[in-house]
Amino acid sequence: MRVSEIYKTPPKEYKTELQKQVYETLEKLGIEYKRVDNDPAVTMADCVEISAKLNCKIVKTLFLCNRQKTQFYLFVMPDGKPFITKNFGAALGVSRVSFAPPELLLEKVGVEVGATTVFGLLLDKEKEIRLVFDREVLKDEKYGCTDSTTTGYMCVKTKNVIEKFLAYTGHEYEVIDI
Repeated sequence: MRVSEIYKTPPKEYKTELQKQVYETLEKLGIEYKRVDNDPAVTMADCVEISAKLNCKIVKTLFLCNRQKTQFYLFVMPDGKPFITKNFGAALGVSRVSFAPPELLLEKVGVEVGATTVFGLLLDKEKEIRLVFDREVLKDEKYGCTDSTTTGYMCVKTKNVIEKFLAYTGHEYEVIDI
């Protein structure tokens, strides 16, 4: 896995419109970050070297939906914790959920498989997506995630994601223990 040096400035060229929006929003909100460019990282195993380089745990972000594909959830959890659908549903009091299909992932949060990020909420103007954090994620001072691509990862302060970014997007969030 090729992982670049650490940068504190946006990429010179953007791969997607959402990636551009992410960096423009971080700049606008005064949110500092450090980031790396890397070979495509699609699984959490791919992120081990990225996490080490950034000295920041990369979170696992899942995009889920109900069977009818009418309710959507963005679930952020620690990397090492297994995701158990039944426990997630029970914690929220919702019936069965599953991973949303790739076409819905792209439509709703503007990313491809492997690049799911809280920053995709920039595209959720209608507030259709319920944001859910595993409590452990919020205990960590640092928040590592993709910049909406599989070839760009960053580390920001968790506090800035919660207090600045989510306030900007107008998204509320729920916290669960699973």
